[in-house]
Amino acid sequence: MKRKVGLALGSGGARGMAHIGVLEVLEKENIHIDMIAGTSSGAAIGALLAQGKDAEEIDVLARSWDWKHRAQIIDLTLPKSGFIAGKKLKEFLKSIIGDIEFSDLKLPFACVATDVMTGEEVVINRGSVLEAVRASISLPIIFAVVKWQGRYLVDGGLVDPVPVSVLKDMGADFIIAVNVSPLMSTGQERIYPQETNRKKASVTKEPNIFNVIMKMSGIANSQVVEASLEGADVIIEPHLAGIALGDFNHIEKCILEGGLAAIDAVLEIKTLLAA
Repeated sequence: MKRKVGLALGSGGARGMAHIGVLEVLEKENIHIDMIAGTSSGAAIGALLAQGKDAEEIDVLARSWDWKHRAQIIDLTLPKSGFIAGKKLKEFLKSIIGDIEFSDLKLPFACVATDVMTGEEVVINRGSVLEAVRASISLPIIFAVVKWQGRYLVDGGLVDPVPVSVLKDMGADFIIAVNVSPLMSTGQERIYPQETNRKKASVTKEPNIFNVIMKMSGIANSQVVEASLEGADVIIEPHLAGIALGDFNHIEKCILEGGLAAIDAVLEIKTLLAA
């Protein structure tokens, strides 16, 4: 009996472009995916894959966007639930994903958001794919919250960065997880100011409020990512050290690293599937 293979695509902002490199290798090696779950940037890539787009088409879409002028999708607003209203972001997503329903997708797909009022994980697998992805990538404070079925939703990476458990609930019996949010080493140690023999961190300039929010999100994400990976049969972790959540100037490097990490995992995937 053929095993149902699920692909969990993790959150990570710009680092999520590494998912494209992973997809390219899985396709080349004829590793068929039966269902997809994604969080944040992983939700955006996953939605495209679930539509039936192949890795090359997704690659072209990612490289064709002028990321240096990403200010075009920023509509600042008086802070109510976020600095950026998100209407232009939604228009951008619509130009890529389209305005389709989950029922229109060619592969089963779900994405993860967080209920900001209760802290609960919200799995979206029905209704508008566009609205679901918009909610899943809504970085707290930076983007306004998304209202969905009476809930107020933000980025799913806060509670489930790599949605392995979601795929289990969908019926997957073999899960490939792609984690693009490596643990932050600074979160694994305590620093005491009185210990003068410690090497001081190198800081070039004081971070602005958006830098601080991005860092906070990264730290929070790193604390829960290990738990979210539990139950995966194979974990692919591209080497993305030094690439920040908002660093979209390194798309090519991210895609390359995703591909290299996937190549390293191919033998393990095929061996386990054959068994």
